Amino acid sequence: MYTHSRQLTESGLPLNEAKKAIIMLHGRGANAESIISLTHHLSLGDAAILAPQATNHSWYPYSFLAPVEQNQPALDSALQLIGELVREITAAGISLNQIYFLGFSQGACLALEYATRHAAGYGGIIAFTGGLIGEQLNPNNYQGDFTGTPVLITTGNPDPHVPLTRVEESVAVLEKLNAKVTLKVYNGRTHTIQKQEIDLANELVLFP
Repeated sequence: MYTHSRQLTESGLPLNEAKKAIIMLHGRGANAESIISLTHHLSLGDAAILAPQATNHSWYPYSFLAPVEQNQPALDSALQLIGELVREITAAGISLNQIYFLGFSQGACLALEYATRHAAGYGGIIAFTGGLIGEQLNPNNYQGDFTGTPVLITTGNPDPHVPLTRVEESVAVLEKLNAKVTLKVYNGRTHTIQKQEIDLANELVLFP
């Protein structure tokens, strides 16, 4: 089993010059450069862009639907890494309501899991094909108040890795914590990110 060392790819403005920041989380088998390449299509303006790299190109070893214990210590290490980035961003003077999270697949699951464990008034969350993590969801893990944070979750149906039932279950948890969730399901879509999803992210989250 493994933990994550700090390997960070950055783009956009430096933290001390930026007005907002986005943490971008790549999928299993991918890398920070692949997820950060999406910035060419996103309306990020004057943002600092931070994309951490997972050890072994995977944030946790097994399916996000496996018992949480099987994905340790990698999962807790990944969540801790995101927490450290959030603290660095706020220390640079950027408030939580100007912090955004974006992820694809395994990275989308991780983004949702971190944000929902630390629900607050963030700038927004974009989860391209993901859901909350665990064989069964433990409501005690999810605390705080999103205070209307805009959240976009997109998925295919069926998706080979992320069942729609878990996505819907995750939406219910976020909405209970006062997130403003938009769920978009694309029937027959492959495990990828479409232009329509990026357009929705720009419209609903980055410039709501």
